[in-house]
Amino acid sequence: MNYRYRIYPNITQEQSLLEWMDICRVAYNYGLREIKDWCNSRKCMVDRCSINHEYIMAADTPFPSEVNQLNALPSAKKVFPRLGEVPSQVLQQAIKQLHRAWEGFQKVGHGFPRFKKFGQFKSLLFPQFKENPIVRLNIKLPKLGIIPINLHRPIPNGFVVKQVRIINKADIWYASINIQCDVNVPEPMPHGHPIGVDIGLEKFLATSDGVLVKSPKFLKVMQSKLKLLQRRLSRKKKRSLNYEKQRIKVARLHHTIDNTRKDFHFKQAHTLCDTGDMVFMEDLDYRTLSIGMLGKQMLDAGFGQFRTITKYVCWKRGKFFREISARGTSLECPECGVEVRKNLSARVHHCLSCNYTTDRDVASGQVIRNRGIELISTAGHVGIQNAYADGLPGTEISQSRSKSKTRKAALKRRSIGSN
Repeated sequence: MNYRYRIYPNITQEQSLLEWMDICRVAYNYGLREIKDWCNSRKCMVDRCSINHEYIMAADTPFPSEVNQLNALPSAKKVFPRLGEVPSQVLQQAIKQLHRAWEGFQKVGHGFPRFKKFGQFKSLLFPQFKENPIVRLNIKLPKLGIIPINLHRPIPNGFVVKQVRIINKADIWYASINIQCDVNVPEPMPHGHPIGVDIGLEKFLATSDGVLVKSPKFLKVMQSKLKLLQRRLSRKKKRSLNYEKQRIKVARLHHTIDNTRKDFHFKQAHTLCDTGDMVFMEDLDYRTLSIGMLGKQMLDAGFGQFRTITKYVCWKRGKFFREISARGTSLECPECGVEVRKNLSARVHHCLSCNYTTDRDVASGQVIRNRGIELISTAGHVGIQNAYADGLPGTEISQSRSKSKTRKAALKRRSIGSN
């Protein structure tokens, strides 16, 4: 797990951290330049010359792999003494970061790694420590010494500090501490009360239990202040001292919006875990939904981040989490399963077949809950007629919550088939 704390380096330590980040940025760009040169030298045919690309190195030159570039660092420090200012392992992590980006380009399909401009390298990773670097209310780092830290929550017993990443956000310094405990954490099994969660712009979320949460609209609330600060920034001379001061003000306001959104997401995720034992959410690609007329509102809500945080909180608290197909969830009736056509302006679900009426978003949450239970149910087991988790193993030891309703049509079809 990662615990993030705020740290308060003095002026000398802050200048050293900024200098180290710039040195790591230069090493990153130099390694990327070697990779691009090697690739460019092999873009033309062997038996002819090209107008754009020529062989600028020998044909038998090996690829500048991660191992080759790491082995070249000791000799590079003799030519460039500036590299020796950074701790050796921190400098090695910059090269490893480059090759993780290269592997992402080759295997995952990410874009080609880009050169980092001045100020774009914002973190340093200290990969290992001989002893616990946290001493009371301070953190001890190599070549920096003791730095005060706001230890707002202590490191749990049995956990060991493995790595520390120093992060600079909006001229605010953080220490992201990676802690580890050698225990076997089993995956949560289906049990207890199920909850289906429907995500939307009018209502941030609607659960199958009828809970509606209004969207806070974080960016819209602070947009007027952000617009004012950005207008002042546009009138400053670039690279001047006043420009840098104003840029930090804009960055801090963006940082405040980000922290407010993330805090809201964590609180809602914990609320879902308090009210249910199984959480089902829609499996949507929010990146494609953010490209459109309502893209700004989609990005402001941060649905992708909320789903990731909910999945993490459910794992941490032993709750079952599953993503469900979202196809037709707003058209299907949660009671009888009949398709009910309605446009976006209709916010009430009314089924003419079973006369079931409820809020449109709540009905979608109930459909998601139904599909989630059907997905985790195993055919042939006793109690398959239970449409929800009341008959699953483990429900007898959970606290009693509202009884799940059964789907009448599904029970009727199954009873006829069994006869």
